[in-house]
This record gives sequence, structure tokens and C-alpha cells, in this order.
Amino acid sequence: MSRYEGLIDPAILDYVLKTSVHEPDLLARLRRETASHPRVNFQIPPEQGQFLRVLIKMTGARRAIEVGVFTGYSSTSIGMALPPDGKLVACDISEEYTSIARRYWAEAGIADKVDLRLGPAKDTLDALIASGESGSFDFAFIDADKTGYRGYYEQCLTLLRPGGVIALDNMLFSGRAMHPPPGDADSYAISQMNPFIGQDVRVDAMLLPFGDGLTLAVKR
Repeated sequence: MSRYEGLIDPAILDYVLKTSVHEPDLLARLRRETASHPRVNFQIPPEQGQFLRVLIKMTGARRAIEVGVFTGYSSTSIGMALPPDGKLVACDISEEYTSIARRYWAEAGIADKVDLRLGPAKDTLDALIASGESGSFDFAFIDADKTGYRGYYEQCLTLLRPGGVIALDNMLFSGRAMHPPPGDADSYAISQMNPFIGQDVRVDAMLLPFGDGLTLAVKR
């Protein structure tokens, strides 16, 4: 099933993708390498990678956080858009998955921008807060375990400066966010996050029907 099925007319979507998405060859090769991975659904689509690059440039972000690296499509996209002195703290628990990401960071010439922290993201983010880095980041991308989203959101909000942006992926969760199946903890977690962020007076936010749903929240 297409990620946009039932949301956007296929002909319109095809036109949008053909006329506006320009995927760098390196990212296309990373996407193809990941295509046979059993967790390929963890990877963001090309249009979302491009959107992240545009966001980084629009906001002038220099310091970024990523929660959930997988094989590195989103972190490579972010790293390519950051300025030469930019830094990305990339959080993941898998040496296996991120070993692929490391190869592409090196090939893209951004390995020195990426500070990979292997271990539970909660612990990494808590450590950043404890070390006095609250309010010092410009951008955060959250794309990890869905039951952890509320905690990651709170930690990233603390770490962002006013005007900083949090982007959260999978906020439609293939439509299951509207009607979580019984016993589906991930769907339920997302279904709770959407109204919570929508009513959070600390941010200006919008859920976009883009990819599998992307929420942007700007810290006030």
C-alpha cells in the first residue's frame, strides 16, 4: 500500500515528486541498500529527506539532535544541510544499523559533524541536559520507538532554544493514530501525542499529512 493512499490523488502526488524531489546519488544508494533490510519501514522516503534538508537551511540550524538513526538516511540528510561547523548528536541503540550510517557519513564528508551516541536515547538526552546544554540546540528529529515519544519530546523541548524546531515522524502511523487497535501500544502512544502537542502552549505546531505524518513544533 502506498504511504499516501487515500490521502492524495496519485496523479497529483506523482507530479509533485517528479517536479520537486531531487535525491542526491549518495542518498539514493543508501536507500537502495536499505531496501532489502527487514526493517526497511524504519527509513524515511526521499521527499522527507529533502524536506529535512530544506528545514535545516530555512531555520539556519547549526546544532541538531536525531533520536533514531537506523541506517542513516535522515542523519545524512540533516548533516548534508548543516553548515561546515554544524553538529548533529545522533542517538541510537544499534551498532549494526548505524555501521551502515557511518559508511555514508564518511562518503558524504560529514562524519566530523555527527556525534553518534550509542545507548538509550533517554539517557543520552538526560546527559546533555545535565551537562548544561539546555536551550542550545536549533533542531530535533524524533523517529524512534513510539512509546518513548512523549519523553523524547519533553527532553528535546528542554534542549531547544526558543524558535527551535522539533520534527516528529510517523504521527499518522498508517492511519492507526485515529483508531488504535486494541493492545497496540505504539498506535496508542501516537494517538495520545497528537492532541497533546496540538494543545501544548509551549509550542506552535502543525501535523502535516506528509510521509507517514510529520509534526512540526516550534518552541515559543
